[in-house]
Amino acid sequence: MHETREINALFHLLDDPDQEVFDTVASKILLFGKDIIPNLEHLWETTYDESIQERIELLIHRVHYQDLQEAVRIWGKNGSQELMQGAILAARYQYPDLSATQVNTEIDRIKRNIWLELNNYLTPLEQINVLNSMIYNYFGLKGEEVSYQRKNQFFINQVIEGKKGNPVTNGIIYQALCAMLDLPVYAVNIPRQFILAYFDTFYDFTEPADPGDYRILFFIDPIQGQIYTQQDVETYFKRVNVPALPAYYKPQSNQRIIQFLMEEMAKCFRNDKEQYKYDELINLSQILE
Repeated sequence: MHETREINALFHLLDDPDQEVFDTVASKILLFGKDIIPNLEHLWETTYDESIQERIELLIHRVHYQDLQEAVRIWGKNGSQELMQGAILAARYQYPDLSATQVNTEIDRIKRNIWLELNNYLTPLEQINVLNSMIYNYFGLKGEEVSYQRKNQFFINQVIEGKKGNPVTNGIIYQALCAMLDLPVYAVNIPRQFILAYFDTFYDFTEPADPGDYRILFFIDPIQGQIYTQQDVETYFKRVNVPALPAYYKPQSNQRIIQFLMEEMAKCFRNDKEQYKYDELINLSQILE
């Protein structure tokens, strides 16, 4: 953006010790949107006062965050709501310059390899065995239980690059691939778990329906693709002393999955230094309610 007298005047006020003045200046700078970022980056490079640099970094973060809020709002209102696009938006909180192309190219490559191995004569279980072989053996995706110390496992670009995720991000990759391959696999609301289920038909999220109308053939643990039966899940409910309510077997919408991802991601930042990131991620998740 071309620097104007107004921008220069605002930049000169960034070192004002009065917090109220800084907040007013910051609000005016935010009105310029993403176009102001190159100017802020140039100012950071030519500023040698660390406290001013910190203020500039905070402003750049706020501009990115403001832009991300709008992008999440638009995605949430979009009827198609592609799951991978939602996960990329969530990752942009930490990696604002993330290009969707790199992630989508890798997902497309895996999808093509799976598609070549699938045919109409395979049973649902055989189809999932093909997926598991391609995702966990050919691509080499690994999985671990959720740990809020391993932040990178919540960001889809880092999971694709490092080939290691947790149940949520692995599950998002798995379900996104199934959607591309026309397989009726959805995340279900099993308490304390992120589990996928293979349904005997596709689920219409635009119409209210009784969960009992949709029969689950089997369940899939996205950490490494392990298959569970209905009896396995019922045994789990007894073990954790939770009643097996019908709502637990209802497919989760893509909107709810990304909301859950953001809520879990926020828990990585529950410390004094990064508390603002926790608050911002919870705020992002609430946009999708």
